[in-house]
Amino acid sequence: MYNRDYLSHNNTQGEKYSQDEAYASSSHVGTRADLMTFLKSTYQLFASSLLAATAGAYIGLDMVSTITSWYWGLVILEFVFLFGLYAVKDKPGINLAVLFGFTFLSGLTITPLLSSVFNMPGGASIVAQAFLMTSVAFGGISMFAMTTKRDFSGMGKMLFIALIILIVGSVSNIFIGSSILQLGIAMVGALVFSAFILYDTQQIIKGGFSTPIEAAIALYIDFLNLFISLLQILAAFNSSDD
Repeated sequence: MYNRDYLSHNNTQGEKYSQDEAYASSSHVGTRADLMTFLKSTYQLFASSLLAATAGAYIGLDMVSTITSWYWGLVILEFVFLFGLYAVKDKPGINLAVLFGFTFLSGLTITPLLSSVFNMPGGASIVAQAFLMTSVAFGGISMFAMTTKRDFSGMGKMLFIALIILIVGSVSNIFIGSSILQLGIAMVGALVFSAFILYDTQQIIKGGFSTPIEAAIALYIDFLNLFISLLQILAAFNSSDD
């Protein structure tokens, strides 16, 4: 009346397809769960890094003259911590100590800039505005990077070149001392580091960072440099108004 082997074969195939679909579904859920865990760890470390930097800046404001005297030494030490962080990124405990050491030092090194702005009329308001603008921009760009279907991976080389140009311009202006050039560098820097937030956030989602430590420090550096750029822009416009 009917082919038993055929039905048996179809049932077996149906079971196989169901198992494959179940595996694919569980794999997808597992991957998404892993991503969410990675993102949670990254942003927890990022927030903790901001707190460490804030502590460094708060302490540094009481010893600005000392920090100014040892500024380049602190900058070199800051880079030592940064490069050391990548060397110990997979070593639990040590990597956190180096991460917070780096971010604390970065808070110390921006105190001369913060102090000069605080000494301006309405300086505290300028700092608050710069931080608020940075936070809003960071949040908005991050959300866009997480929800957009556009791929910004191709921005990597362009951003690296722009960063090199910014560094060269900043070093050159140390000797030139032009306020107009500094304003131009700050404006370009705000655009470049906004783009870096977009790029790095997508890299995190795409698995471009092997550890949350690396991802967190990338976002922290983007946030810090965007804040510094906006602070310099607001301070420049405030001084020109005066």
